[in-house]
Amino acid sequence: MSDTPQDEPVDEVEETVTPAEVRVRRSPRYFRFMITGAVLFAIVALILTFAFPENPTYDRGSVFGFLLAICVTVGVAVGAVVALILDRTTARRARSVQADRIDVRVTEPGSSPARREGSQPEPGTPSTTQGSTQSTTSDTES
Repeated sequence: MSDTPQDEPVDEVEETVTPAEVRVRRSPRYFRFMITGAVLFAIVALILTFAFPENPTYDRGSVFGFLLAICVTVGVAVGAVVALILDRTTARRARSVQADRIDVRVTEPGSSPARREGSQPEPGTPSTTQGSTQSTTSDTES
C-alpha cells in the first residue's frame, strides 16, 4: 500500500508573479535607543548622587530618587533624538532593488474558479468564491 491517499482531492494552486522595484534601508529600533538612554542617564544620576557632599536636609536616597526621575526622562528623550537622527541618515543610503511579489491563491476542488473583476457569476453558483483574496460588490439603484 502507498502512503498517499488516492481518494482525496488535491487543492488547485494559482500563482501570480509580479516584478516590482522596492526601496530597502536599515532602520533603528527606537525602543532600544530609549531604554539605553534611560539606563545610561540612571547611571549618571547615581554618579551625581555620590559626587557631591551629603546634604543635611536630604538623605542620599531622596537625592538619588529625584535625580533618577529627571535623568531617566532626559535619557529617554536623548535616546529618541539619537534614533531619529540615525533614521534620517540611513534614509539617505536607501537603495532600490528588484523584488518579485508572489500572490498564491488556493481553491478547493469542486468550487468554481475565482471570478475576474467585472465578470458575471455562472448561473446557479454563489457570487463569492472560497479562496478569493478580493471581493467586489456593485450596487445598482432602481
